[in-house]
Amino acid sequence: MLHKIRRDNIGIVLQQPLYPENIGATARAMQNMGFKRLMVVNPADFNPSRIRMMATPGAAEVVEAITIHSSLKEVLGAFNYVVGTTARLGGQRQVISTPERLTEKILTVSHNNQVAIVFGPEDRGLTNEDLRLCHHLVTIPTAEFASFNLAQAVLLICYELFKYGREKVPEFTPRLANRFELDGMYAQLKDILVRISYINPENPDYWIGKMRHFFTRMQLRAKEVAIIRGICRQINWYGKKCYQDGWQAGRKNQAAVELPPEEREKF
Repeated sequence: MLHKIRRDNIGIVLQQPLYPENIGATARAMQNMGFKRLMVVNPADFNPSRIRMMATPGAAEVVEAITIHSSLKEVLGAFNYVVGTTARLGGQRQVISTPERLTEKILTVSHNNQVAIVFGPEDRGLTNEDLRLCHHLVTIPTAEFASFNLAQAVLLICYELFKYGREKVPEFTPRLANRFELDGMYAQLKDILVRISYINPENPDYWIGKMRHFFTRMQLRAKEVAIIRGICRQINWYGKKCYQDGWQAGRKNQAAVELPPEEREKF
């Protein structure tokens, strides 16, 4: 079964944003991650031209669909599950998770419920009163400086949700070597390693057993087994060639010894 977050059931809510540029940048971030529903509550300055400038034409669809509301309680009335974002910890803000944990929760909730993710004003964030309207709180971990630009925070949350919303491409699984291919390789390895005196001929299976453990961890593919067997064949061929070259050189030297002195100089 494919696990996907229902992005069409998720709305981004900006509570009292101060700058129209941040509204536009938020729309752009949402468009990047496939989210379309943007709600703005009591904005300090809702300037359409400045919003569109930051949103760019690519996010025009999100900008045109923005709805403006007079209170947070009003806009959240249609949502079944509300997530509040906060950078401040402690006090009344106890149940806080990371964006990764948030996606695990929304994964199932978003299928049959409307979910709102609320971001507070740039200068102070959501108030305790705002957070009381939320079912769940999330914070974005940072090293030391915990202040994000509004659109940056929206982008980070939407990105984590987007990752869960993507259809997972099946991983390619190559054909692994079968038992017949592996056993043939091990037999060939044992033969060649004994003949080049790499392993003790009196107990070759002990050493081959170690090699079996090594190759088992690697999960050899059929093509890789073919390469190893090809190397063994080449070692075998080269060993025979060296032996034959040496044998022929020996015969030639022996023949030279048996000739009269005047004939040996021809060799």
